[in-house]
Amino acid sequence: MVAANEGVAPLLAGVAPSLLGPGANVLRISLHPQGLAPRLRNFRDWRRHVLARLARQIDAVPDPALVALLDELQGYPVPPHARPPTPSPDLYGGLAVPLELAAGDGDRLLRFISTTTVFGTALDIGLSELAIESFFPADAETARALAELARSARTVAGSSWPHPGSGGST
Repeated sequence: MVAANEGVAPLLAGVAPSLLGPGANVLRISLHPQGLAPRLRNFRDWRRHVLARLARQIDAVPDPALVALLDELQGYPVPPHARPPTPSPDLYGGLAVPLELAAGDGDRLLRFISTTTVFGTALDIGLSELAIESFFPADAETARALAELARSARTVAGSSWPHPGSGGST
C-alpha cells in the first residue's frame, strides 16, 4: 500500500483514487494511464526498467500474482507524449533508471532512483515474498523539492517543528 502521508500527496496529484486504496501497487501506479504515466517524462525507459525487474522477480519466484501483474502492466498504453526510449547501452549503464516525474504544473521535473527489497526467504509467512519499493532523490533539485514538500506538510498538519535529521533546530 502507498504511504498515506501529506508530504506524498502532491506527488500523487491526479492519480485515480482507486489506484491508491488497499492493495495499492507502486508499479501499477507508475505505469497506469490514470496513475503517474501521463506525468512521467521517461515513460518508455521507466516501463522497460519496471517490466525487466518484474520479469527477473518472476524468474526467481514464479508467483501467479506477479505473472498477472506483469501481463497487466504490459497491456497499458504508452502515453502520447512519451519520448522515444533511450538506447539500451546508454541507459545509465544498467545501474539505475531514474523515474522522471513532472510536478506542479509540469514546470518542475523531479528525478528519483528506486531500490527494491524482496523478503523472499523470510521466516514469517507475513513477510514471505513481500517487496518494498523505496524512492530517493536522484539529484539536488529533487532533494530540495522534497524538503519543501515535507516542510509544507508539517506546517499544514500543525506541526512546524523540524523533523529529526532535517537539519533544523528545535
